[in-house]
Amino acid sequence: MTVIELFESERNKQTDSAISVGDAILDAAEKTLIDQSDFHRLFDAKLIRVRHRLGLPITQPTSLRNIPPEHEAAFRDAYTVAAREVGQRFLDAGQLADAWAYFRTINETDSVRAAIAKQVAEAPQEPGPGLDELLNLALYEGAHVVAGLKLLLRTHGTCNTVTAMGQVMPQMTPDERRQAAAMMVRNIYNDLQANVRRDVERRQPLVKQNASLRELILGREFLFAEGGYHIDVSHLHSTVSFARHLDRDCPELRMAIELSDYGAELAEQLRYPGDVPFDDYYVANRHFLNALAGVEVEESMQYFIDRLQRASDAPDQRMIAFVIADLGQRVDRTSMALEAAAPFLKQMEDPAGFSFTAYCVGANRCDILEASAREDNDVLRLATAMLLQKPVSEQSPG
Repeated sequence: MTVIELFESERNKQTDSAISVGDAILDAAEKTLIDQSDFHRLFDAKLIRVRHRLGLPITQPTSLRNIPPEHEAAFRDAYTVAAREVGQRFLDAGQLADAWAYFRTINETDSVRAAIAKQVAEAPQEPGPGLDELLNLALYEGAHVVAGLKLLLRTHGTCNTVTAMGQVMPQMTPDERRQAAAMMVRNIYNDLQANVRRDVERRQPLVKQNASLRELILGREFLFAEGGYHIDVSHLHSTVSFARHLDRDCPELRMAIELSDYGAELAEQLRYPGDVPFDDYYVANRHFLNALAGVEVEESMQYFIDRLQRASDAPDQRMIAFVIADLGQRVDRTSMALEAAAPFLKQMEDPAGFSFTAYCVGANRCDILEASAREDNDVLRLATAMLLQKPVSEQSPG
């Protein structure tokens, strides 16, 4: 029986019912499309139904344009309901990319993300068409970036994952960056620890069981003699940079500090410089990560403040000042950060990013905000600072 014959059969079943001719036609169409698993067309059918009910043209049924104002709310509600149902049908059928297209449209992505995470956890090691489709959806379409990176690491290795992570990092949320950084730190640390252990045991048997990377390299300069290294140094370089997205509660933070310790022992030609203030790469990163871990916080903050005082190039000064402000906020040293960085950040008022005014307020340092306003002859900034410093009793109600 053809699809049309199935439709006609379904429509005939509705002939004796009390529903309208239009509803009977659409009921038959939807039932036939469901039986055929033609869910994209089912979405069209559902929006034809709402348009027909509202007396709107039924051509181009999914278009959100040219809906009369009095029908906008009803049509958008129906659109959301239809997208949710069709998305769920694709999800139940295991067609995650199609499901994502609908759930993303209505900003209800949790169920698809959970399904992606489950499939990634159960996926085999070997790449293949099915895995490539899952990888593309999770990573490159942004459906679940962290799960996509996990899958990429498992199936395509560290090099591809480091490259991909560097590309998608700007689009990730802070929590996604933290999760991805933790994954990469664990991966590099475990590989490096195993490689160093093998090298040590080859020369010195009876190494302490479960020795950390730091314990393995301590006092063993021979590991680095004549340019010795135990892992791809570009992967180490990138992973230490990723580690700056960790926070104090991450167990991987200790591993990242030990990776910096290892990197600092490498021969000079293997220690690639980074952008300021991480030009002395592993030393600077070790200070940053130590501060995050609550170790020698003031000393680490002072390292970057000293680096700022030595800088003479204006873009470098702004970059270092921003790093100081970011680190100060993350380790509860905002006042210390402001005292050093304020002259280089006071013009920064990005509504979607860093705000010098908001930073001063958050640090309870409106005195610095006022001083910068007077120095720059900025009336509005001065008025803001003065208003924020008014005693509570003088603040306007509400």
